[in-house]
Amino acid sequence: MSPARSRSHAATEYDPVTISESEGIRYLHFGSEWVQGAMRIRRPFDLEIDYTRDMMAWEGFIEAPEHIVQLGLGAASLTKYCWRQYPKARITAVELNPQVIACARQFFKLPADDDRLSVVQADAWEWIAHPRRKASIDALQVDLYDATASGPVYDGEDFYAACRKALAPGGVMTVNVFGRGWGFEDSFAAVFAAFSGRCEALDPVDAGNRIIVAQKLPA
Repeated sequence: MSPARSRSHAATEYDPVTISESEGIRYLHFGSEWVQGAMRIRRPFDLEIDYTRDMMAWEGFIEAPEHIVQLGLGAASLTKYCWRQYPKARITAVELNPQVIACARQFFKLPADDDRLSVVQADAWEWIAHPRRKASIDALQVDLYDATASGPVYDGEDFYAACRKALAPGGVMTVNVFGRGWGFEDSFAAVFAAFSGRCEALDPVDAGNRIIVAQKLPA
């Protein structure tokens, strides 16, 4: 896995944010037909899309997380769910596009920041690689896509190594891998190398998303 691939999809401009609704479900798009998130309007804190439920696979390893982080906000489904389900945990969501943050708050019921919830506008790689993140996260959920949906924005061994360093001992990362013609095997190989083989892939969901689960060795 070359470092070039890790940054080849990095956006230089913010993708436009658009919204659609159908049969009681509100969808988030980045100016294309690809769905970047969804919310059932009558149940805004539920996980509506199949793959988001798989992104919670870390619950099988961690009973009482102190710090949960999402890289990529989207429609804030995972952020809202974790904020409600884990009232004793701190929740941090990192999102580059300020329009996505504003849209999540206006149209997808994302709560305002409080003593537990923090939404940070920042580049995911720069944020996760900061020395202050070292061993500070119990559960890390990585879901980084742009308008093309051609593959993860960051998807290299060096990026996943930064994620591993940010995890506390025993911490778990879940990664959404999806893309038209994207090589899942290469993505899995990058995670495998970064986590010294402590990872597994869940079965794909109907939409084609597939979640990789990786754990940092306990102390």
